[in-house]
Amino acid sequence: MGFDQYHEPPDELPEQTRTFARLCASLTEEAEAIGWYEQRLAVESDRQAVAIMRDAQGEEFKHFSMDLEFLLRRTPLWREIARGILFQDGDIVEHGEESEEEAVEGAASRGAPLAGSTSLGLGSLKGARS
Repeated sequence: MGFDQYHEPPDELPEQTRTFARLCASLTEEAEAIGWYEQRLAVESDRQAVAIMRDAQGEEFKHFSMDLEFLLRRTPLWREIARGILFQDGDIVEHGEESEEEAVEGAASRGAPLAGSTSLGLGSLKGARS
């Protein structure tokens, strides 16, 4: 198979993992396109060309956001960490460190998987009685 997005044999990966990898690749491509438009806009002097490129960059923002939301919905730990970082005032790195620590500790205490699963980790509680 001619795709470089897989680091393991694709035929051994579950469909859910292949879909996840596709959306990760798409997220990367959208981010690259946003950066390319930013560079083009920085040097373009024709107002109509700028308007067209700004519109196109807006589409890339939308696609990036949709890809990110898809991935966050399928990775509860990632989503929890993102909630503590995104749209917050203050120090981004500080929010990142706090959010990661809280999310990982919370997931571990619930027996939840840390990544790559939509499971809430409840299967680990089967048969457990206190």
